[in-house]
Amino acid sequence: MTGRLVVGLGARAGTGAAELAAAVAAALDAAGLDPAEVVVLATVDRRAAEPGVRAFARDAGWRLAAFTVARLAAQPVPGPSGVVAAAVGTPSVAEAAALLAAGPAAGLVLPKRRFRGVTVAVARTGARG
Repeated sequence: MTGRLVVGLGARAGTGAAELAAAVAAALDAAGLDPAEVVVLATVDRRAAEPGVRAFARDAGWRLAAFTVARLAAQPVPGPSGVVAAAVGTPSVAEAAALLAAGPAAGLVLPKRRFRGVTVAVARTGARG
């Protein structure tokens, strides 16, 4: 097995820890990924400051990585969104955050998946392609 997993997260403001946990669990399960491999939860800085996101990362035992809109916008992603760009200022939060936190040799193992108000993407560190 190569690398560890990074969960990228986009969510509506004020989303609670339980909703975030349910969405991430559903995404990992659908992709056949082991939650024990996840080491980082990554998102946009303003979302990382929210109590629900902080509680979810803490309860899961994952490091929380936060990125500015500018850093996220500079990260190429396979699924950019004009709607997200208009609302947030970057065409991707979940995919871009996952890839940035996973490092330069990262690859997406789960492109963005949407769940009621939550978007999840997963990258593997050390992956190529």
